[in-house]
This record gives sequence, C-alpha cells and structure tokens, in this order.
Amino acid sequence: MPGTKKTKLRLETQPQDLLIKWASRVVIVLLLVAVGGFLDTIKERWYIFDPSELHELAQAAIASSPNDTAGMIQHIVTNLTLTHPSNQIKLNIDSSEWVFNNAGGAMGAMYIIHASITEYLIIFGTPLGTEGHTGLHTADDYFNILVGEQWAFRPGGLEMERYTPGMVHFLPRGTAKQYKMHEGCFALEYARGWIPLMLPFGLADIFTSTLDIVTLYHTVRVTGREMIRNLFIGKI
Repeated sequence: MPGTKKTKLRLETQPQDLLIKWASRVVIVLLLVAVGGFLDTIKERWYIFDPSELHELAQAAIASSPNDTAGMIQHIVTNLTLTHPSNQIKLNIDSSEWVFNNAGGAMGAMYIIHASITEYLIIFGTPLGTEGHTGLHTADDYFNILVGEQWAFRPGGLEMERYTPGMVHFLPRGTAKQYKMHEGCFALEYARGWIPLMLPFGLADIFTSTLDIVTLYHTVRVTGREMIRNLFIGKI
C-alpha cells in the first residue's frame, strides 16, 4: 500500500539523517578546535603590555605616592597614556569609573584601564578585605600588589604564599588557588590570554548569589565598550 511504503521509506532515512547530523556536528567541533589551537599559537602577536614593564611601573607608582592609593593609580594611568599611543591601544583614563566585582566568593571593586580580546589591565581591591577562589582561567594573570597584603594557597601547599607591596603574584593559566586580600589591599592586575573565556567566572556570582543587575549592566557596558574601541583600531 502507498502509505506503508512512505512510512518504511521514512524509517529507512531517519538513521541516515541522524548520522549526517552528528557527523556535521563533529566536523564543526573539530574545525573550531583546530582554529582555536592555531589562534592560541599566534596570540602573542596581539599583546601590547609587557609583564616586567608593568611590574616596574607598579613599583614606580608605589615609590612616587607612598600611602596614597589614588596617587599610585594616577601615576600608572598617566604613564601608560604617555607611553602607549592611542592608535596602538585604547585606554580608559576615567579613574572614577569603578564597578563592584564578585567572583569566586570574593568581593571587591575594579577600575578597568584596558580590555581587549587578548589582554586586560585593571586596578582591583577593597578597603575591607576579602577571600575566595582565583578561578581557573585561559589567561596568565599578574597581580601586582600596590598597597596592603595578599595571601594565597594551592592544594598541597603547607605554608601560605605572602605578597606585599611591590611584589607580583603570578598565576599561570590553568591553575587555581585560594587567596585572601587583607584590609586596604589594592593591586594592578594584568591578564593575557583569551579574555572573553574569563567572563563567565567574573559574572557567575551575579546570577547565583548577588543578583546585582546594576553591577552586571555596568560591567558589561564598560568591558564591551573598551573591547569594541580596541577592535576598531585593530587591537585584538
């Protein structure tokens, strides 16, 4: 009967369609992995900042404005503006543009100096102190202490790591620690790698804990604005 033949034909083609669909998905995933792996090998060509120079800049800021966090921040921003042309990289020079940051159980505030696809540079800290998880990231992180003190610990470490002004806490990508920032601790934080992949960690606490939609709006607004400004001049 005609109806029986059509039903049989559909039953025969369903496994073929399913196989083609899953084969296509596998090909797309493999292609994305290949492209991602290639981009990962060349991402260094888009870096502008140098970790050693930023460390020296942080130390110079401490020396120029001892016991004055605002003065240190101004020293850093002024120096970066003078040494990095605006046609090479875009910087956010509005040092009053602070937003809360809740991530990994820790809470502080950040001022985003630069954000692009492969780098970010921020001032992060809190006058109250905080503690949490660093996150497991796809970027190397350089945490230059300006004022205050930070402690850190990784599984198996029987003694804490202690970082004071002028020191840099380096966290290679793919590693995680517990950390604690004491009262009045602020740092110049530089990350280099795939920055968009860090954003879920940076925003997760908003959805699972604080429900602070205002902070979400300003974080996305400032981060997106700075990334787009840099993309317009070819800074990835």
